[in-house]
Amino acid sequence: MDNFRSRPKGDFIEKGNWQELYVLTEHWKSDLLFYKDDLKFLRHLEDKYFLWIKAEADLENIRRVGESILKDTRDCDQLLERVDTHLSHLSNIIGNPESQDEKAFREEHAELEEDMAEFVKNVRENRRRLFKVVEYDVEMDKL
Repeated sequence: MDNFRSRPKGDFIEKGNWQELYVLTEHWKSDLLFYKDDLKFLRHLEDKYFLWIKAEADLENIRRVGESILKDTRDCDQLLERVDTHLSHLSNIIGNPESQDEKAFREEHAELEEDMAEFVKNVRENRRRLFKVVEYDVEMDKL
């Protein structure tokens, strides 16, 4: 699940049919729902781990990572809203293609895709940072 589902290479955004764009957007929604659960788990891990930290530097590290994970959670919620709106736009276009501004929609799709990719990159980095802090502290406890 850790792979962001982006569009096929080439001119897919400009030339892809509406149903294909709809399916891709549904995959994005599914990915976001997964990340929402993943972020909930990471926040839980951070909360539980926070109780066991001994070193002041580790407290600061876990606090910073926790803030980043909280931001990712807010970003995820905002992206879910945007994806739902986008799916609604797609449904309207599929139902009545002549009444819609195709160029504006495809630009919106491209922007949403870029924001999704940035979000996934941030979540992966923050997950890696959290695990690194936890792993380091666990290793230090063993010594």
